[in-house]
Amino acid sequence: MRLFWYVAVMAGVTYLIRLLPFLFRKKVHSRFFRSFLHYVPYAVLSAMTIPAIFYSTNSVPTALVGTTVAMVLAYLEKPLVVVALAAAASVFAAGFFF
Repeated sequence: MRLFWYVAVMAGVTYLIRLLPFLFRKKVHSRFFRSFLHYVPYAVLSAMTIPAIFYSTNSVPTALVGTTVAMVLAYLEKPLVVVALAAAASVFAAGFFF
């Protein structure tokens, strides 16, 4: 019975989030609020990704190696597949040393 309520609450929250843009159709004039809304997706993505990076391995040094490799390759504007594969390979290789 609890599972039903969990699913019902999540469905309601998801529906409300998707309904909000239809309720507020006016253009946002506040420069601060527009700037805030512009950066929210980046902040949320970072808040979800960074902890996942460091808890994905059993060792922080290997996670740091993979993160460093990924950041360098991303800075050099390499394709996403290359960045992901190189970071994973570097974590695997660093696992032999740490």
